Amino acid sequence: MKTETIRSDVTVIGGGLAGVCAAIAAARLGSKVVVVNNRPVLGGNSSSEVRVWVCGATAHGINRYARETGIMGELFVENQYRNPDGNPYLWDLVILEAVRAEPNITLLLNTDVNEVEADGPEENRIIRSVTGWMMGSERRIRLESLVFLDCTGDGLVGFLAGARYRIGREAAYEYGEAWAPEEEDSITLGSTLLFYTKDAGHPVRFVPPSFAKDITQTTIPIKRVIRSGDSGCHYWWIEWGGELDTVHDNEVIRDELWSVIYGIWDYIKNSGQFEADTMTLEWVGSIPGKREYRRFVGDYVLNQNDIIAQEPFHDRIAFGGWSIDLHPPQGMYAEASGSKHMHADGNYHIPYRCLYSANVRNLLFAGRNISASHVAFGTTRVMATCAVMGEAAGTAASLCAAKGVTPRNIYHSHLQELQQTMLRQDASVIGLRHEDDRDLARLAKVSASSVRSAIGIDKPLTAVQLNRAAAILFPVEPAVEGLELLVDATEDTQLIVEVWDTGRPENYVPYSKVAEAEAAVPKGEAQWISLPLTWVPNTPQNAFVIIRENSSVSLYRAAEPLTGVLAFEKGAVPNAAAELEDHDENQLVVAWSMKALVRQLFCFKVKGATDAYSPEKAVGGYKRPFGGPNLWVSDAIGPEDEAWLQLTWEYEISMKEIILTWNDDVNEDLINLHHHRTSFDIIPELVKSYRIEARIQGEWSTIASAEDNRRRSNRVELKDPIFADALRVVIEETNGAPCAELVEIRVY
Repeated sequence: MKTETIRSDVTVIGGGLAGVCAAIAAARLGSKVVVVNNRPVLGGNSSSEVRVWVCGATAHGINRYARETGIMGELFVENQYRNPDGNPYLWDLVILEAVRAEPNITLLLNTDVNEVEADGPEENRIIRSVTGWMMGSERRIRLESLVFLDCTGDGLVGFLAGARYRIGREAAYEYGEAWAPEEEDSITLGSTLLFYTKDAGHPVRFVPPSFAKDITQTTIPIKRVIRSGDSGCHYWWIEWGGELDTVHDNEVIRDELWSVIYGIWDYIKNSGQFEADTMTLEWVGSIPGKREYRRFVGDYVLNQNDIIAQEPFHDRIAFGGWSIDLHPPQGMYAEASGSKHMHADGNYHIPYRCLYSANVRNLLFAGRNISASHVAFGTTRVMATCAVMGEAAGTAASLCAAKGVTPRNIYHSHLQELQQTMLRQDASVIGLRHEDDRDLARLAKVSASSVRSAIGIDKPLTAVQLNRAAAILFPVEPAVEGLELLVDATEDTQLIVEVWDTGRPENYVPYSKVAEAEAAVPKGEAQWISLPLTWVPNTPQNAFVIIRENSSVSLYRAAEPLTGVLAFEKGAVPNAAAELEDHDENQLVVAWSMKALVRQLFCFKVKGATDAYSPEKAVGGYKRPFGGPNLWVSDAIGPEDEAWLQLTWEYEISMKEIILTWNDDVNEDLINLHHHRTSFDIIPELVKSYRIEARIQGEWSTIASAEDNRRRSNRVELKDPIFADALRVVIEETNGAPCAELVEIRVY
C-alpha cells in the first residue's frame, strides 16, 4: 500500500456537476484545488454511467430566459457544438476537458473518501483532513485543506465530520409548507436506473433473465407509459426505494430496478403488443441514480414558501427554475402520477446561507445535499441548479482560503465581494448589479456605430389561426405609443388586445393589466391593424401584450427571431409527459407556453423609439435579462459591414484585461443528452469574429482579435499594460444573427 498526503487550499469531494463547477470556480480564482471522485468518470448522474438529462431552470422550455450561465453555461454551449446528437461519452469528454484545462486542479478519479478527521465541540467542528482509497492503484491518499466542499450528493463527508443534517420529509408545521406531510417521516425520493435501445436492422430475440419481473402482474402497464423506441430519460419513472434507505439499501434497490427494466423489455419484445422485432438493448445502467438522501443544515433552510414567493434574498448567489417536483413514495408501483409539479411565476433565488454548515466551520456543500427542506429540495435537486450552487460554493471556498476566514465569515463580512466576484465570472445570479469600482468601463462614455431603435418584425412566414389567446413580450423603454399587428380576417370582426406588466423584473407572465384597446378588423389578408395602446411605465420593464382569442383572425408567424422579444400561446402545448406528470394548468408559466414559439414570433410593430438596446446597456450592470434584455444591439450588418462599440475616457488610462460577454440567448433550452437538438450548433447571436482597437496617442491600433468564437465569455489579457484614451470592439461577423449583440464589456 502506498500512503501519501496532498495539501491544497480547497478540497472538493464529489465529481458530479456541483463538484466540477465548484472546483473550476475556485481554481480560476487562483486556489490550489483537489477534486476527488469515486467513479472513473466525472458528471455524476449525468455521466455515461447513469445518463440522466441535465435539467435546470429552463424546465424543458417552461421558464423564460432561464438557461444557466457561468461554468454550467459553458458546458452546455460547448456540448451543443461538440455533441449535437447527445452522445453520453462525448458529454463525459466535455466535462473532463473543462477540468483538465485548469492548471490549479489536481484530479483524483476512482478515489473513495471514507475517512474524515475532525475535532472540536459539536457546535463548532473543524475538518482537518479527509482520506480516500484510490481503487486500482492501491494508493491511500490523505487530503489536507483550509476548506472542504462536500459535493458527494449523499453527504458522507459532512456526516463523518459531524455536520447537522436531515433525512426525509419535515412536518408541515415546521416551515408552513402546503406540500409537506402532517407528521415528519423518513420517506425520500427513490432511485432510478435507465436503459438505451437501438434498431439492429435485423430480427433480435430477447430471452429474459430469471429475475425479470412479470410487469403484467403490477400496475406498471396501466399507470405508466411504455413505448417501443423510447429509452433513456423517457423512463425516468422507473423509480423505487423512497420508502427504504436509498444509501444502505442501494443494492436491494438496484436489483429491483434491474428486475423491472428487464421485465419492461420482455414485455416490449415478447408480448406481441409492440413493433419491436429488430429492436435490441444497447445499454442498461448498473449504478442507481439517487435523487435524495442527507440534506445538511446551514444558517438558513430554503423552503417551499421561499420558492413560490421567489424570495429576493439579500445573499442570493444562484437561481433555479425547475418546478417543485415530488414523486410518490411507491415510485413506479404507485397508482398516482409519477410526479406532481408546483411552479413559481419565474426563476427563484438561492441564498448563500444554504451552502455552508451551521456547525462545521470549514465545510461548504453544493448539490442535492444543500440546506433545504424536502419540499424545496424537489426543485433544487436538478443538476444544472446543483451546478450553479457548486460555482457559488467554489467561489466562496476560494475567498475563504485566500482570506483565512470561515464560510460564515464570508456571509457576515465579505458578502458583497462574493457576489461581485461571481458577477465578474458570469455566474448564474439574477437581479444583482455590477458594482466593481475597478472596472474602468464604468467611467467611460459609450457610443456605437449604430443601435436598434425600433421594435418590430415585418417579415411573415405563415399565418396561424387565433384559436386561442396569444401574447407578445417586449421591452418598454421609455413608452409604448401604439401597436400594430399583421393579420388575416375571414370576415369583418373586432380584435381585443391588452397590455399587462409582469410584476417582477425576472418574470415573464401577465401580472396586472395596464391598458386595453379594441380595433375593427375588416375582412382581408396580410393587413396591418393599428391598436391605440399607450403605456409609460415608471421604470423600464417588459410588456406582456395579450391578443384575445378570435377564430376569424390569423396572426402571422415571423421568419426570424428578435432579441428581447418572446411569443406565447395560452394552453397551446401539452406537458412533455402529460400521462405521467401532474401540472396545475392554471399556473401562469404553464398556461402561457412559448415551447412552440421559440425563435418563431408574431409579426408586429411597436410605435415609438426604444432605448432598450442602447450602447450604455453594455456597461449597465446587468448580465442577464432583468426587466429588459440588458444588452447593446446594432442595426443589421451586411457581409461586408462591421459594427462597433466604443469606450472613451476623458484622460488616458492603463488597461491590462478586457472582459467581453456576448449574447448566447439564455432563452434557448439546451440539453446534454438526447432530449432534443437545436437546428444550429452555435448560438447564432454569438459574435464569431472581432477585433479590439485602442486609441494610443491619437492613433488607433489593433491590440487583440478573435476568430471562430463560440463562447459567451471572452477574457482578453494583454501581455503588457497599455495606455489609451479610447477602446473600440469591432464586430466583423456573427454566427448567423443579423446584428451585433454585446451583453457587457469590462476593462481592468
